[in-house]
Amino acid sequence: MTDGRFYDDLETRPPERREAALLAALPRVIADAKARAPGFARILADVAPEDVTSFAALAALPVTRKSALLELQRQDPPFGGLTTVPPGALARIFASPGPIYEPEARRADFCRLARALFAAGFRPGEIVHNCFSYHLTPAGAMLESGAQALGCAVVPGGTGQTEAQVRTIADVKPAGYVGTPSFLAIILDKAAELGVPLASLKKALVSGEAFTAAQRAKVAAAGIAAFQCYATADLGLIAYESEAREGLILDEGIIAEIVQPGTGDPVAPGEVGEVVVTTLTPEYPLIRFATGDLSAFLRGHSPCGRTNHRIKGWMGRADQAAKVRGLFVQPAQIAELAKRHKEIIRARLVVDRDAQGDTMTLRVEMGEPAEDPTRIAETLQGLTKLRGTVERVPQGSLPHDGKVIDDVRKHD
Repeated sequence: MTDGRFYDDLETRPPERREAALLAALPRVIADAKARAPGFARILADVAPEDVTSFAALAALPVTRKSALLELQRQDPPFGGLTTVPPGALARIFASPGPIYEPEARRADFCRLARALFAAGFRPGEIVHNCFSYHLTPAGAMLESGAQALGCAVVPGGTGQTEAQVRTIADVKPAGYVGTPSFLAIILDKAAELGVPLASLKKALVSGEAFTAAQRAKVAAAGIAAFQCYATADLGLIAYESEAREGLILDEGIIAEIVQPGTGDPVAPGEVGEVVVTTLTPEYPLIRFATGDLSAFLRGHSPCGRTNHRIKGWMGRADQAAKVRGLFVQPAQIAELAKRHKEIIRARLVVDRDAQGDTMTLRVEMGEPAEDPTRIAETLQGLTKLRGTVERVPQGSLPHDGKVIDDVRKHD
């Protein structure tokens, strides 16, 4: 790590040197995945690693979809045969809703979040208040690992207990916050209600949901310089915002493509498509992993001096899975809920946003005798780890369009 404007020299290397380094590593990563990860041995059975020496050759490889992980992991638990090390050799095993299991290897900053923290202004010796979830899901540990690799101390705030969060920030005086933008807004509101100044908070790295213009304005008014990053439990850091605030810059440890949703075919430059990522992670070398997220490449390089490609940021979902308050909600979870409540004829989860952040409303058609919506809401929370409301609608009123999850949020 450098002491200047950039985390390391990789961020400012000439693009042709970056491309050469990535393409040199790619055949080795693919060969290792085929040799040591049984799942990839099957997926890449017809692929000769030594032939994958260009981005065009990479684009011809099969796509593995995040939405397929549930079935892959059921067939070959716990990781679908996609890791190159045995489970006992890992540092942590996470369980995201689904459940989908994610590995963390035994090395510092496995998910590469220190780079995003540095770009957001965090520096060694500072205190970070971490409000990502720690229970089973990986986000809290991901950011903690990155902050510690950067040389920061971490307050493991997690989610909830808003008044205790405010008191801890006031007492410990962290330099910055990491977590979802909606929870930061809730903390600021609670601090104002309690009359407790949070003057130490000068910076923030937010992720897990869209960072709206209204949220940006609220945080800025509180004197906090907030930046966003795009990361997933499977891939780690994908892209991050810099002081230029012109798109998100790709991480140095990945190869990203933008493809036509539902296919593996790259779209034309600048067009919106699904984000597909190949990592160079030895223990979990995801190759052409389709995230289900929509974005687009920006032309040129960032004015901040970093030379990697940029994307516009998160622009919605290419599939029906929805990210709500930092957690994915899957159609399979709604199907499981309907199985548990026999009177439900059809169900549709509507994801929206209000002034406090993301909301979930489960609209259900029910026969008689109808079940108590409170019990259904409890099942919804148990399956997704998120609170939602249940609304009974007349039989036949839900659209017959194949949608199980309807994300109606507007993204600016």
